[in-house]
Amino acid sequence: MGLQISLLHVVPSPRSCFTKFQAILLRLTLCSSSRMLQVRLHSHDVKYGSGSGQQSVTGSPTQEDHNSNWLVKGTPAKPCTRGEAIKCGEQVRLEHVSTHRNLHSHHFSSPLSDQQEVSAFGEEGEGDTGDVWSIICSGEAWRRGDQIMLRHVDTDVYLGVTGQQYGRPINGQSEVVGLTRSGPQTNWQSMEGVFVQRSELPVPSSHPHAEL
Repeated sequence: MGLQISLLHVVPSPRSCFTKFQAILLRLTLCSSSRMLQVRLHSHDVKYGSGSGQQSVTGSPTQEDHNSNWLVKGTPAKPCTRGEAIKCGEQVRLEHVSTHRNLHSHHFSSPLSDQQEVSAFGEEGEGDTGDVWSIICSGEAWRRGDQIMLRHVDTDVYLGVTGQQYGRPINGQSEVVGLTRSGPQTNWQSMEGVFVQRSELPVPSSHPHAEL
């Protein structure tokens, strides 16, 4: 599974995380790295018909879809600092770029498998403590293309995919839930992103710096 990264000069967002290479991550697509489930973390302005009734979060098989873009940012207690890598174990929030709601979980049951519901919550990028996730990875920092897990801080579940699929109006999209145990279905990779390089830092020609 390959990593596709675009380096573009765009206006930085003050909410976004900077990397150790002083590159800002504006958009990120997370792809399930389970061989059985090649889907991207996705959301859209479609509400759950049960549980919390909040905006649904799914796994989409579609490769090019702006609704699969997420902004990685710090927490209210610890905003991102320019020049710092996203370290393994660090707490972050993921904001859905299209709707400005945060990746969220809580003690509601998911609609298909009765696991813990995962939703998109908040307004204009601000929600509550249920939006905070911990980056589980190996080494010191999250690197592009590395396999990671996202652990929900409030409830200690892992972001995962069940393999069950929804019908209309989101036909063919997979259920994304919080799972109490880690496993292949809780493994994710960063797939596409948009970064801003600080102008005075050289960009390596063949092997770009890999830390997110």
